This record gives sequence, structure tokens and C-alpha cells, in this order.
Amino acid sequence: MKINANVRNIAIIIVLAAAVDGIRQGQYAAGTVKEAVSLGFLVAFAWIGSRLYREHRIALYSLGNQRRAILYGAVGAALIDWCAYYRLTATGFGTIVWILILAGAGYAVYAVYRSSKEY
Repeated sequence: MKINANVRNIAIIIVLAAAVDGIRQGQYAAGTVKEAVSLGFLVAFAWIGSRLYREHRIALYSLGNQRRAILYGAVGAALIDWCAYYRLTATGFGTIVWILILAGAGYAVYAVYRSSKEY
């Protein structure tokens, strides 16, 4: 008897969810797996960032010191803002501050890009 692939996949998800819910330390194991996957994504982003830096190093140095400092500051502000997401979004005012910092960093990156294309 051949089982439909969708039915099989849903059954696997149900069995895994029942195991996580039923086993005594299941929530801790699920949290550990979630953190491991998150760490994997962060490592992948860091690797992509280092590759992009190495491939575009000459273009970055040709920006000049002031524009390069603005670009690196904006990227740093966005990273710190992203790390403080849970603390900043705990209140309404913090959410507005989080959005403004992220928007300001995005605008700074855009402004550096636009000024690099001018003659």
C-alpha cells in the first residue's frame, strides 16, 4: 500500500509534536534544537557577510573614510537594534524607537549607496 507523500509528512509532524509534548523534557529539547537552528542561520549570515566584504573590498575602500564610517555605523546600529528587539518592543515607545533606528540605518545605507553613484 502506497501512502500519499503529503499524508506521510503530516503524520511525521504529528508524531514529532506528540513526542515533544509527551516527553518530560520535550520542551527543553525543542528549545535547544530551535537555538541550534538560529545559531546556524547567524553563522550563515556571518559567512555571507564576510564573502561579500572580500568580494567588494575595493569598492568599499573607494567610498572614502567618511562614507565608509557612515556605512559601517549604520550596519552596526542595525545589528545592535536587531539584538535588542525583545527589549525594545516590550513597550509601545520602544517599538517606535526600534523602527526609527532601523529606518535610520536603512536610510544611511541608501544615502551612502546614492552618493557612491554620483560623480
